[in-house]
Amino acid sequence: MRERNSSTPLVKNSKLLITAIALGVILNPLNTTMITVALPDIQNDFLLTSKDISWLIASYFMISAICLPLIGKISDVYGRKKIFITGLILVAISSLMAPHSPNMIFLLGMRAIQAIGTSALYPAGIGIIRTYIEKNQNRVISTLSVFATTSAAFGPTISGLLVEFGGWPVIFYVNFPVIILSTILAFKYIPSDTISTAKSFKWDVIGIVLFGLFLSSWMIFLLSLEEGFSLWRMFLPILFTFLFYFFEKMKSEPFINVKYLSKNLNVSLLYVQYILATVIFFSMLLAIPSYLQTVVKLDSKNVGLMMLSISVFAMLMTPIATRWIEKAGFRIPLLFGGIAGIVGVGLLLLSNQTSPLIWLFMILAVIGISNGALNIGLQNLLYSIVTKQQSGIASGLLMTSRFIGNVLASSLFGVMFATGMSDSSKNGMTVVLLLVTIFSIPGLFYITKQRSHSESEGTL
Repeated sequence: MRERNSSTPLVKNSKLLITAIALGVILNPLNTTMITVALPDIQNDFLLTSKDISWLIASYFMISAICLPLIGKISDVYGRKKIFITGLILVAISSLMAPHSPNMIFLLGMRAIQAIGTSALYPAGIGIIRTYIEKNQNRVISTLSVFATTSAAFGPTISGLLVEFGGWPVIFYVNFPVIILSTILAFKYIPSDTISTAKSFKWDVIGIVLFGLFLSSWMIFLLSLEEGFSLWRMFLPILFTFLFYFFEKMKSEPFINVKYLSKNLNVSLLYVQYILATVIFFSMLLAIPSYLQTVVKLDSKNVGLMMLSISVFAMLMTPIATRWIEKAGFRIPLLFGGIAGIVGVGLLLLSNQTSPLIWLFMILAVIGISNGALNIGLQNLLYSIVTKQQSGIASGLLMTSRFIGNVLASSLFGVMFATGMSDSSKNGMTVVLLLVTIFSIPGLFYITKQRSHSESEGTL
């Protein structure tokens, strides 16, 4: 943790400073999920295929995954308050222009600007917290991370209620109250930047390009699985993965610190678990609204109310799991989250378009409970393992893991619903997610076992 010195400005009101950051931080997760209920309308307006929709969703995450660590480094050099406010301005521009998109390309461009802007808010905001908030700093950072993730669950509900009255463009306009309030608080309560001339920024251009190729090539491969498995198509993703890893390993100032990941295998496996949990959660947030609208024939308002189940129960489970972890340790709550995921996804496999809505509501509630336990459990486990000095890089990689999970979920959506939305395609996705939930259980056993060893040995 950075210690305050005499040259560090005093904070007028730490709670309002944290509020400014929190408001900015929720813009990225909200905008990743608010679009889910609007997808059928966007698809009809622009005559898109399911693969087009997958790229509309996944491109946002790819840009976010690239920009988050990059802008974090830029903000350290050029000023975090300046970058934070610039991010808010970019979100405002994209939110104003996106509703007037004449075609898919323009909408993609506005979503790209929005992704850059929202990606600037988290790393710059965390940097501001680390600079000016000394009391319970790690707790504030972990709370913001959880806040950002759980707020994503409310996106479909907010979108469903708004789209019913104003169509898909309204999901962009809803950003403005958050942007305006965050901007006012940021100008007033975040101290002016103190730029250090001793810092410099080196662009890892090759690393950035390789990371982009790594993500996009894997998505292209995954989307191609609809046509059958091809070992040749798998060659490029594997090649870019190895090139990215070995190039970054040799860099003194890498874009992604793969040395940290290779030296801390327990932390790396925890990120894998977080990716798997994100795949399950975001696949539900992405597919279920479209399924309810297209197959079950609910309007967007009722879809939003149905999706309230997964968000409310995820939110309610978060404090329960936190207290549970404090009393019982990490293993039992995390395994509970994993098993609840198996139950929820398994029950979804047994449902169809004729199932009572209350039954679907209960299934989504179980999935929400699973996510609430896994999300807070994995994040708290991470911050209990890493040192205070490592918390910055750890939180950044955690967000990158979330984006990778979102990209994988978008790819799964594109493959499974390429032939249209139906009970059969929903069940195909559910089988994959059931395998993911089952596969995650041994990993949860391992990382909680390693945590016990770390505590006894006093090392990572």
